Amino acid sequence: MITRRVPSLRDALAEVPEFRQAQGRRYELLPVLLLCCVAVMCGCRSQAAIAEWGCNYGERWLALLGIRRSRGPSQPTLHRIFRGLDCEKLEHAVTRWAEQVLSSHRHRTGAVLEGIAMDGKTLCGSQQQGAEGAHLLSTLSHRLGVVLAQVSVSDHTNEISHSEELLQSVVLEGRVITADALLTQREMARSIIDRGGDYLLAVKDNQPTLREDIALVFEHAHTLADTIREARSTDHHGGRITERVLRTSTALSGYTDWPGHEQVLELRRTVTQKRSGKARQEVAYAITSLSSERAGPGQLLKLWREHWHIENKLHWVRDVTFDEDRSQVRAGRIPQVMAALRNAAISLLRVCGAENIAAACRRYAAQPALALTAIGLELRE
Repeated sequence: MITRRVPSLRDALAEVPEFRQAQGRRYELLPVLLLCCVAVMCGCRSQAAIAEWGCNYGERWLALLGIRRSRGPSQPTLHRIFRGLDCEKLEHAVTRWAEQVLSSHRHRTGAVLEGIAMDGKTLCGSQQQGAEGAHLLSTLSHRLGVVLAQVSVSDHTNEISHSEELLQSVVLEGRVITADALLTQREMARSIIDRGGDYLLAVKDNQPTLREDIALVFEHAHTLADTIREARSTDHHGGRITERVLRTSTALSGYTDWPGHEQVLELRRTVTQKRSGKARQEVAYAITSLSSERAGPGQLLKLWREHWHIENKLHWVRDVTFDEDRSQVRAGRIPQVMAALRNAAISLLRVCGAENIAAACRRYAAQPALALTAIGLELRE
């Protein structure tokens, strides 16, 4: 694992305001939040596991976190704190830290097209009989796997109505927002363009006219050859060969009412089983505000593929490594608080060089000093 110097998560969490009265308060909020982040980095999956981490590692490690008691907060204490915590303030603090991380990394690498994936996830374990579970809409950096922002989608609304709220939380200038077809809406495209960003949005049957227009362009590619460009890629993985052919066209530029539209895309994906030779083909379409001068087909293919990092680097990790879908915590905003803490821990592990989050958690559990240093605490011998 590579350890990189990153902005202090401890300083960011210090901005989350205390909501409890001083009288009767045994644990200050910042040390509790630091304890939670460190425990999650060490693989803890629940409030009970976080409380056990404090008991198991003992007074010395608690003192380093700022807890001046012989034992850490119990599970009921954590539950009460999480239930009363201002979730929006916690999310904003983590977002500011994540923006600092991306900004410092971009300055070092000089990245030109910064892809930001947007997608939603239902916390299945929080569902009750006859009621929907908590649903969260998030944005994630393609390159670093850092979660930039997250908002709660209430029971009676959907991701579309909350996409603007999420976009307001992140810097859009110089970035490319990628999203699946549900979020392919003119209003969202306009918001992205107005704030200096770009978009690459999948197009499916919820935009039937646009989908039909794009399909016709590539069906008549022979008559529009001067507008067509192409990129290919081939992957060998798990007994399969996946071939991708991305074609782009500027033929619809100026002919649609989509804000900022420059190119349309067709992606043909052919998956062949090595043993049987059986093949299946899928065709997908997209629209982007990136001009052909700013992004060729190879770059667009990379952006489109990297959109799914939000599934592989975030949703899958939260489900498999942290067992999020089986968590049955339902009270108030606690599911969102726990998700925010997992997001912060996963993001920090990523920027510290972790490729395998489960392995990184085991390493930090064995060497907790690494976790304390990573969140921004200075340890003295």
